[in-house]
Amino acid sequence: MMARPSLLAVPLALLLCAVSALPCRVGGRPSAVGMVREADVILRATPEYSVHAASDPDSTDPDSRIQFKVLEVIRGEKPDRLVLRGALVENDDFNDLTSPYDFVRPNGRRGSCFASSYRTGGQYLLILKRNRDRELTVDWYPLAPVNEQLHADDDPWLLWVRREAHKPTQVQLPNPTINTFVERRFSDPSLTPIPL
Repeated sequence: MMARPSLLAVPLALLLCAVSALPCRVGGRPSAVGMVREADVILRATPEYSVHAASDPDSTDPDSRIQFKVLEVIRGEKPDRLVLRGALVENDDFNDLTSPYDFVRPNGRRGSCFASSYRTGGQYLLILKRNRDRELTVDWYPLAPVNEQLHADDDPWLLWVRREAHKPTQVQLPNPTINTFVERRFSDPSLTPIPL
């Protein structure tokens, strides 16, 4: 007797394939200011070589890893070794928007949420965050310009991020009355602490 596929098997298989092919979706446009503020480390770097080659070089989400050479530390500490997920390519992938960017370069708009191609010999501004394992990653802010290719040492995006990264952060309490009290409390040594 010949086995017949269930009537539900074909639609279920089509649904599963469609779900994996859905493009990346996030709520709202990324914030360049917020991205720079939240970053743990910001570096200018160039890809040196592949540490682990991709199993599928044409994938939009490669499993390969690239060793980077750090050229400049803009914020944070220089890592002993910087290896990121990505693929080495021969083509440029500059952001086609105006700096300051609020969206990922074209390679990151193909469905995976993150650009993962790095041109051999190119320079990149890497806006990094530590993951749960304390490793640096660019895969933390979907569709954001976390790993943009630079045109030159005076690239407008690089200059903007340098300025933004060195701005002092201001803590603003939500209530003006509290803000006034806090400012007076810490500027006037004669005020006594309130017992809890």
